Amino acid sequence: MDLILTAREFSDVNPAFSVSAPAEQRVPFVFNSPHSGRYYPNSLLAASRLTPPQLRCSEDLYVDQLFSNVVEIGAPLLSANFPRAWLDVNREPYELDPKLFSEKLPGHANIRSMRVSGGLGTIPRLVAEHMPIYDTAPTLEEALDRVELIYRPYHETLRKLLAKTVMEFGHAVLVDCHSMPSSGSKSEDQSRPDIIIGDRYGTSCHGSISHELIIRFSELGYSVTRNKPYAGGFITEHYGRPLKGFHAVQIEINRSLYVDELTLLPKAGFETLKEDIRNVLNYLVSIPDSRFEPTPIAAE
Repeated sequence: MDLILTAREFSDVNPAFSVSAPAEQRVPFVFNSPHSGRYYPNSLLAASRLTPPQLRCSEDLYVDQLFSNVVEIGAPLLSANFPRAWLDVNREPYELDPKLFSEKLPGHANIRSMRVSGGLGTIPRLVAEHMPIYDTAPTLEEALDRVELIYRPYHETLRKLLAKTVMEFGHAVLVDCHSMPSSGSKSEDQSRPDIIIGDRYGTSCHGSISHELIIRFSELGYSVTRNKPYAGGFITEHYGRPLKGFHAVQIEINRSLYVDELTLLPKAGFETLKEDIRNVLNYLVSIPDSRFEPTPIAAE
């Protein structure tokens, strides 16, 4: 008999997330891969109208593996094992979709965000445009269990990694790692660049971080844009506080560079891209610490 996993049982069977870290952290950087989880609870598979490959449409395929070299560079990497289709930690904790639940949502739920209206809340309703996940939607109790038992511990772990980094180095740089489909929705009707650097339009990190990433990826021959169409999600916005010594930047990688978007299998270019990422990050972590010193706010 298949085991039906709830949020309460998930961590007992498969750790919900993992931290890969060097014996000693040598650089003031923390890397995060919140959407690369590949373990799909049987309860989700049973409740979904989609096939397993369809469910994976929202997964950041193998991004944790693409960035695994950061441990050798001297930085920790936090990775989700649960899938984004089940729980999205790159959202507010209670971006809950009223179209998904039959029960009345709590008053503190954010039911009007653009992400919720697009079906991509904390408990997603869709994996992509016109691809609803559920035949049998989760109950509100199940959804709140995912938030309390998985979402909150995930973010607590991320906060501790950042706090420890600031204590040791005086500042911390969070690099949020993602991938994107090679083309946008029908409404976009356009192909996408190889790399998108998101810094919430210059508000989530020191400009030298975004500049270094853009320059280094461009030098390697990748097409790079900044903030369009992805400026960074909840994690980048929430944790990026440059004036307090916390910087956050998002890297989006075009999946067509390294994976077959039909079979979802890595392509021959996977290892080349992984090595290129390593080279870029070696430059990034070499930015002088003086660049990250909090700038005093001028008196009005």
